[in-house]
Amino acid sequence: MFYIFTTSRKTPGSAEIHVTKMSFIKEESEDMGIEAVGVKHEDTEQQTVAPVSHPAKLRIILQDHDIRKLDLPHGIPGSVNELEYIVRKTFGLAGNFTLHYKDPDFGEEYFSLTSTSEIKDKDTIKVIHIVEPPTLTLTFTNVDNSIKSASKTSIQTSASSVYTSVTSILPSNSSSSPGSLDTSILSSPEHKTQRSQRWPTVFPVPRFAYDTELVLASGNEAFKKDGFQLNFTSILPDILEKLAESIFQYVAYPTSAQLSDVAEALIQKHPCLKEPGSYNGCYGWRQRLKYKMGNYRSKLRNLGCPELDVNSLKKKRAHEKAPAKNIKKPRKAEVNFLPPHPQGETEESLELERLELLNEVKMRNNYQIISEKMAKTFSIRRQEVVSHAPSVIELKDRWPALFCADQINEEFTRITTVNLEAMFMAKLDQYFPKITSLVLTRRGPAKMNIHRIRNMLLEDYSLERRREAAIRSLMVHLREKEEDLFKECLNDEDNTNEVMKIIISRGATTSDPTRARIVIEGTEVQEDLEVPRACALLMGLIYALNLSYPKELKNTFEAFQKIFLELDDLKPSPKVMSLKNKLLY
Repeated sequence: MFYIFTTSRKTPGSAEIHVTKMSFIKEESEDMGIEAVGVKHEDTEQQTVAPVSHPAKLRIILQDHDIRKLDLPHGIPGSVNELEYIVRKTFGLAGNFTLHYKDPDFGEEYFSLTSTSEIKDKDTIKVIHIVEPPTLTLTFTNVDNSIKSASKTSIQTSASSVYTSVTSILPSNSSSSPGSLDTSILSSPEHKTQRSQRWPTVFPVPRFAYDTELVLASGNEAFKKDGFQLNFTSILPDILEKLAESIFQYVAYPTSAQLSDVAEALIQKHPCLKEPGSYNGCYGWRQRLKYKMGNYRSKLRNLGCPELDVNSLKKKRAHEKAPAKNIKKPRKAEVNFLPPHPQGETEESLELERLELLNEVKMRNNYQIISEKMAKTFSIRRQEVVSHAPSVIELKDRWPALFCADQINEEFTRITTVNLEAMFMAKLDQYFPKITSLVLTRRGPAKMNIHRIRNMLLEDYSLERRREAAIRSLMVHLREKEEDLFKECLNDEDNTNEVMKIIISRGATTSDPTRARIVIEGTEVQEDLEVPRACALLMGLIYALNLSYPKELKNTFEAFQKIFLELDDLKPSPKVMSLKNKLLY
């Protein structure tokens, strides 16, 4: 070890002199018998060893689909704050966040990083963004009589469980003076007017009216004891009304399979309602619910429910004025297909929010503001997309934020309650081995495509290339053409005639990255993507723009929806059902 010696001498009649010697000393520990070379400082009895920093690398998870490498040439910083600064500066992060690390003592679970001594070279660090809660501002204003008379508003309280009332408290003219102080108490800025859950696996039968519950309880006891069926004529209206309300909390237009779920759940909870003449004991209940939902929709349509009012004859065009023609309803398991406006908002106020949003997208580092305004204007945007079906160019001009990757993910979540990219990539990775094994062992007309996929994996076995190979294998298995979805492009070609396509540009060598662009109706809406991510975002855009699947790719997109995203997965087509069964075995 390398040592530094410092000694102090004091000669008579002179000042104290410090003498420092540097030398290499070979020292043998009496206890351990280990030879070492070190730095020895004899100014005190303590000895300190100079720290040596070694370069390090860390695996940084910015998002589930965005994983980066962080090089630390000077080693791991001495404090968490320094490491957070380096991460923020290197990856251009905005806003507050914390760092989590994997702890091997607890099965590689993530824990908050409080000291950099917990991590070492090539460890994994996850960035957790902190979402600041919305602030509520109370404004106190002196209101005189003239302003008070012009600004007084009447707000009615809704009895619906979906809406929350906002009350404005103003003193009466008789008790107020020009210098009096009015206080406006505002409720939370966001009111939930949208569905938050998909159709449940087991439908929860609601509680009926008290007298209905008494009749059913006695009927169930009699059925268990003697097997007698209940005469439910007197309580039938209440049962159907409560079930219709519960169904509408999930979907406005239930399918036959969903109505069967409700009927089976009803019979299971109340066996006295089972019909002896039915082949399954509940077919008659399914038919009753079918007609009840039609009547219930008519009632809500007359009350102005936007999801139903859009299909009224007065809202249809002249050549479509027929009750069953061009019905606008969820066809791809959308949960919030056409939601109502937030409480207290009108089309005029939401249009002002849209105009403000146009200015916000031109600024930098305001992701939070854009997300809040996009969530607030969701209802008016869906009405525009569903009712008027504008072109992609028009929508890109009016809603440019909708075509950002982050907002495509959030819009998809608002529509379906599903996390788009996280779910898509997780299922793609899960099914990769079986999808490729199903295809790579096949023979026949697809031999050339299979050979190309095999070579693709032999050249590059990275995660992105495996995901792309899984998607291409899926298309081969479903007997659909890869070129109907993907277009290999070496130069800047004209894509204005492409209806829906992913344009792929590959580098000259396998080490060069492969980039993809999304083109819809001849307009480029996304660029600089990996191929699998382009497929996921294309699904998000189909939902956000309310587009139909291309006929030549209907099986591929149905597999994306019902296998990878698990939306309406109970009723797939025969081809997709066959593939799903093979993947689950």
